[in-house]
Amino acid sequence: MVNTVYKTSKSPLDKEIPLAVLINERSASAAEIVAGALQDYDRAVLIGRKTFGKGLVQTTIPLSYNAQVKVTTARYYIPSGRCVQAIDYSRRGEENASVPDSLRQAFKTKNGRTVLDGAGIEPDVEVESPTFAPITFSLVARSHVFNFATAFSHKNPKIAGPREFQVSDALYEEFVEWLADKEYDYTTYVEKSLEDLEKYAKREQYFEEIEATLAALKEKVTHSKEQDLVTHKAEVKRALREEIISRYYFQEGVVQASLDEDEEIKKAIELLGDAPKMKTLLAAK
Repeated sequence: MVNTVYKTSKSPLDKEIPLAVLINERSASAAEIVAGALQDYDRAVLIGRKTFGKGLVQTTIPLSYNAQVKVTTARYYIPSGRCVQAIDYSRRGEENASVPDSLRQAFKTKNGRTVLDGAGIEPDVEVESPTFAPITFSLVARSHVFNFATAFSHKNPKIAGPREFQVSDALYEEFVEWLADKEYDYTTYVEKSLEDLEKYAKREQYFEEIEATLAALKEKVTHSKEQDLVTHKAEVKRALREEIISRYYFQEGVVQASLDEDEEIKKAIELLGDAPKMKTLLAAK
């Protein structure tokens, strides 16, 4: 076994300015190593969701006939001593190859906070992943939002800047009318739950006893696409806004447009303005 320690050759520009680092399930490899190092030194508050958990290093070895093989040759360990790797490849054939909680080891940050290895980097402040209504999923998955944005861009050579452009009520009504002859049916979460309940009731022979109740519930929760377009108007408008903006300002514009509504950014701004709260989060309990 060979251990190699990497240290920066430059002094930090600032040791005092408050830092908030945004992480989520797409933060992997170098991103989570940097975030984890900042957490280990209690230099930044991590906000968001658990990172991907890639702590392995692969080396590519050339073979005959222009072939190659990629071999895992090392693991990354961050300052506290923990490894960010989340999947145990020695258990790869099992249904869940993640490192079980019972085998995760505890380590300490510079201030004495307890942190665990074996599952990526966990945030200091968790922000739940956004969820979307079934109607929004359906409109996006069936490319109706995409196609409407394309038609809109053909008729409008330019729009306001990414952070200024908004989908007006008039434009939304135009979208609703455009959907009139389009197919986008879906099953709501409640409808799916009732379907599952009926299936298990039949399997466990309770169905006859609750059949009338189930029928009444189904009648009450049967969704209306027209009503859902009203109920989830803000959510659908956001999807439309981002898709339209992407036609003019591409992915960079979509990122700019999302800044004002991003929950992680809102939380970071809130914490950066609350020095006592930041200090509490970085202190050992």
